[in-house]
Amino acid sequence: MTRFITKQKSATKNVIPGSPVFVGNRKEENIRIRLIGYDEDIIEEIELQAVSELTDYLTKYKRIWINIDGLHDVELIREVGRFFEIHTLILEDIANTGQRPKVDIEENYIFTSIKMMFLNKEKHQLEAEQVSMYLLKNTLITFQERQGDVFEPVRERLRNKTGRVRNYNTTYLKYCLLDVIVDNYNFLMETFGEKVEDLEDKILLQPNKNTLQEINKYKIELNYFRKAIRPAREAINSFRALKTELITKKEQPFFNDLNDLVQRSYDSVENYKSMLSEQLTVYSTNVNNRLNDIMKILTIFSVVFIPITFIAGIYGTNFEYIPELRYRSGYFVMWGVILLTVLIMLGYFKYKKWF
Repeated sequence: MTRFITKQKSATKNVIPGSPVFVGNRKEENIRIRLIGYDEDIIEEIELQAVSELTDYLTKYKRIWINIDGLHDVELIREVGRFFEIHTLILEDIANTGQRPKVDIEENYIFTSIKMMFLNKEKHQLEAEQVSMYLLKNTLITFQERQGDVFEPVRERLRNKTGRVRNYNTTYLKYCLLDVIVDNYNFLMETFGEKVEDLEDKILLQPNKNTLQEINKYKIELNYFRKAIRPAREAINSFRALKTELITKKEQPFFNDLNDLVQRSYDSVENYKSMLSEQLTVYSTNVNNRLNDIMKILTIFSVVFIPITFIAGIYGTNFEYIPELRYRSGYFVMWGVILLTVLIMLGYFKYKKWF
């Protein structure tokens, strides 16, 4: 299954623009709609069975966060779109899990699509989930591919009335959700960074095929990370230039700080990519050096045995008259000549610093 490119299903061919079609892998069996209504004094969490039930709560609470888990039910997405008058092109982006991170802004809404990253501990690889956020005045709607996310700390802050989130409007809530997504980027980068840095000792001390496989594996994971974080950085950076009543002067500094956080993640990705490239170069150099050392030793042995073979070849001939054959100590003299030749050659190689 490809991770880098989400394959467009045949259902998207010849489809009228603005027609939501689910693109991606189904990650949830059932759709879940959760609503959190809150203000400075109260908070209530409700799980809804149908979109039509929202009517009873929109005027009940000062601020509302609606979270929808599961994107395969296109008809439900259409129903949400009709209820909140969401443009069909945005609904199309929500249903397409291969959508590039982006920010769209109009007078009465801000739409954001971004990737939430996870580390699959079983496969030891990164996975991405698309999260779409549709911000209205006092209402935030989030769409996720499946249940389970990094938003639980924000929910705890809402429940426990910690920080500003209960006192500020839903724009600040959206910032908090984006903030935990980007914080998770940095956490994952720290996790991978430790592994990448640990490779340096392996490369210098005992490089082998497993080390090379690890380098290539981390390069693939960082490329996958970069595919998500690069457009996310561009999308979050666009908040700096947004002119809308939905983001006040009081909230703008938070989005500026968010841009700094995502830039830090992006810089980490680029730094570790460069480090892996350098490690691959060092690995290749070390392997070549080891091969050269082996070839040097083998060459020395070959050169040393050439004169020995020459001497042995002379005395292995079948001529009857060889002067030294009559010497009583001729055998030992031959061995002396051989050993002396070896020592002279090794001394010469050492003098030349060839080993």
